[in-house]
Amino acid sequence: MALELVLASANPDKVAEIQAILGPTVTLLPRPPEVPDVVEDAPTLEGNARLKAEALVAATGKPAVADDTGLSVDHLNGDPGVFTARYAGVGATYAENVEKLLRELEGVEPHERTARFATVALVAFPDGTEVVAHGVVEGTITEEAMGEGGFGYDPVFVPEGDGGDRTFAQMDPDEKHEISHRGRAFRALAHELAESGLL
Repeated sequence: MALELVLASANPDKVAEIQAILGPTVTLLPRPPEVPDVVEDAPTLEGNARLKAEALVAATGKPAVADDTGLSVDHLNGDPGVFTARYAGVGATYAENVEKLLRELEGVEPHERTARFATVALVAFPDGTEVVAHGVVEGTITEEAMGEGGFGYDPVFVPEGDGGDRTFAQMDPDEKHEISHRGRAFRALAHELAESGLL
């Protein structure tokens, strides 16, 4: 029987991506509409993921899974980091965040545009236990957006490795999941859950 987890995210792009990565061993239950967004004011990705997961456990009494992702750009001293989703302000669109990032890096040489995506995936259980996993991918920021797929900063992030010079947004979903930070974090999470006998 599949493990049922309430998913903290209500972002449909992220929901589809997480379910595709975890596969049939986990059933994701939608966040109840009456549960408000959690204020993500922890200083770390793991802290924010924990805040979201624990809020769902408290509201539903069921195990919950949450994640937090940050993009760290070396030239910007690690920014946007924990502010990745709201880099251009609270409620900013994907396009507005990308636009701000490209503006901040205007004139920066390609070899100085190094960055990494990190995701922390965390499952919290009603008994207070938790399972945490991390995923990181190194890459560079392009000078302009490229590709129609993905979401967030995918059109400007070129991962290191076998993807060539393509951004995440230029890859098909399965290819992206194989090498992405979120793919790595949630595969590691599934492994940890299986090792713990929870899957």
